[in-house]
Amino acid sequence: MDKTTLAVIIGNRDFFPDQLATEGRRDILSLLAEMGIEAVIVDEEATKRGAIETWEDAKKCAALFAAHRERIDGILIVLPNFGDERGIADTIKLSGLRVPILVQAYPDDLDEFTVERRRDSFCGKVSVCNNLRQYGYPFTLTELHTVHPLTESFRADLARFVGVCRVVKGLRNARLGAIGARPGAFNTMRFSEKLLQSCGITVTTIDLSEVFAKANALADDDPRVRERLEGIRAYVPTGGIPPAALLKMARLGVVLDDWMAANDLNATAIQCWTSIQQNYGINACALMSMMSDRLMPSACEVDITGVASMYALQLASGRPSALVDWNNNYGGDPNKCVLFHCSNWARSFFPEPRMANAEILATTLGTENTYGTIAGRVPAGPMSFARISTDDTLGVIRTYVGDARFTDDPLATFGGRAVVEVPGLQTLMRHICKNGFEHHVAVNPAHTATVLAEAFETYFGWDVYWHRQ
Repeated sequence: MDKTTLAVIIGNRDFFPDQLATEGRRDILSLLAEMGIEAVIVDEEATKRGAIETWEDAKKCAALFAAHRERIDGILIVLPNFGDERGIADTIKLSGLRVPILVQAYPDDLDEFTVERRRDSFCGKVSVCNNLRQYGYPFTLTELHTVHPLTESFRADLARFVGVCRVVKGLRNARLGAIGARPGAFNTMRFSEKLLQSCGITVTTIDLSEVFAKANALADDDPRVRERLEGIRAYVPTGGIPPAALLKMARLGVVLDDWMAANDLNATAIQCWTSIQQNYGINACALMSMMSDRLMPSACEVDITGVASMYALQLASGRPSALVDWNNNYGGDPNKCVLFHCSNWARSFFPEPRMANAEILATTLGTENTYGTIAGRVPAGPMSFARISTDDTLGVIRTYVGDARFTDDPLATFGGRAVVEVPGLQTLMRHICKNGFEHHVAVNPAHTATVLAEAFETYFGWDVYWHRQ
């Protein structure tokens, strides 16, 4: 993941002690360096103590931010004292930045309620937020209203905010590839390109016939095909997979790589059945798994909003995501279920992944045409889930997010699989069904629901159901 860069505004008010601004600047720059976050901040000589207090300060700071606009991911407002709410809001307005904003305010010390040390940041934060709201800027708050930067509480706030910045920046510039038409039997994969585009998410399409023609035109001894073949063999054990099927995967992989590079795509969704089996003779799961493992997520069944969900989770955690079915109940436990796909999960989900064939598809398409899945069982651990869906009738984007956990409960079946425990699962399933969400859900081995809920609701204005039980 790229290093995060934050534009930092140190607030100050003239009749409060200037020394507090100096101390606040020192604290926050120390913390940012510790967490590997780059800062864009005015020099201490450019304004009084390097803080923002006046209209002239705002112009200087805004000019600096504008000069670094392309690399700034978010804005951090630090209030060592009450601060000047107009100077802060004017700085953001003049800079032209439209990025996430985090507002931090220092706590007062009961032993230092003197003229020399009193902060009043508790009150100043309310005024700053009031002005941000007046100016039309959405913003993020810390868990505690006032919090010292050099505490674990604020470190957690800042880590979450960095995740929000990554999600917002990534989705606002996302380029997704739709490879083939959705399976004819799956109306659930319908989506609105226009609603996604209104949020900055671009969809580029290609027909499978073009992909197959280019793949078939590649010679088996083409150096790029041979290199791709070796990469496939090194990715997971391929024992029992016919060499001819592996070569087909290698040729297809070269074509997909070229198309993604030519269109600067971040992620793809592929028509993974039945055309590819009937007209090309493999499953694309292994190639999709390899892309997801390289942080270029790939979704089944041309589920574009599904791969957008995978990408959002990946941006939040920095780890590969998977797209799965809410597939089976787990015995009589109302809070557990089985997640399944045949599958294209990234290998990092499994301790012992292996290449196999799609056993369910093989019953109608033939085993010889369905080699290329990645089979494995997900071990116990943390898990977040998310779903983005376009509600075309109402012209809105709906989402749901939540944290849960993978379990080690027994599960005797094939494919890519996991048992997951979701407190209040029946309530979640009722919400999914009542609101017309798809049967696919994106999952990621980390807890990031807080990050996604904040990014989706505050900065995109999407409808968010945050499942918390």
